[in-house]
Amino acid sequence: MHIIRYIPNTITCLNLVSGCIACVMALEGNLFGAMLWIIIASVFDFCDGLAARLLKAYSPLGKELDSLGDVVSFGVAPGMMLFCTIKTWGEAAAIEGIGAYLPFIAFIVPAFSGLRLAKFNIDERQTTSFIGLPVPAHALLWASACYSLQPFIESGACWIMPALIIAFCFTSYLLVSEIPMFSLKAKSLGWEGNELRYILIFCTVGFIICFGFLGISGAILLYIILSVFNARR
Repeated sequence: MHIIRYIPNTITCLNLVSGCIACVMALEGNLFGAMLWIIIASVFDFCDGLAARLLKAYSPLGKELDSLGDVVSFGVAPGMMLFCTIKTWGEAAAIEGIGAYLPFIAFIVPAFSGLRLAKFNIDERQTTSFIGLPVPAHALLWASACYSLQPFIESGACWIMPALIIAFCFTSYLLVSEIPMFSLKAKSLGWEGNELRYILIFCTVGFIICFGFLGISGAILLYIILSVFNARR
């Protein structure tokens, strides 16, 4: 029975490996593959916590390992995707000189993701909900956006990159902000008390049906809006 306690950490390691594969895919210019492996990593990230709760296999090691896996899968991997996206735009727009270093601004994402994870580990307020945008949600937002917006990026239009940089700098700030974000973990399946969760789930399905993978980005943006609405209410 002692092997049971290793199951959550094994799943966390699969999260970490998935993140490493996503990084390689991004560097090879395979943004679809990178996005897919980030999605797979997010599934493992959900399952390791679920397994720890069901098996009562909590440990300080698991907590630290989870953060290390998350910073790779949901910090470095989407950062690599944004790096390649900005680099592709720069080549299409024939940017030279100091502008060739512009893609490195994408590493704001892993930096703020690391800050977010460190803050989460020492913040005792985040037991049933979140303070700030969770890193998996942020990673899924930009993974799906980078893949889905490839045709616009490859056009080299001058307005795209300033808008993109402003957007991911703003969402990176949301990672460490004090904005309350509701959790998808529910104590029951009833409508009462889970209204926002069900609205998000139904809209996510609709977004993906209508817009494909870009619908994931739309769902994360809706999650942010609903969380702000709930906090103000």
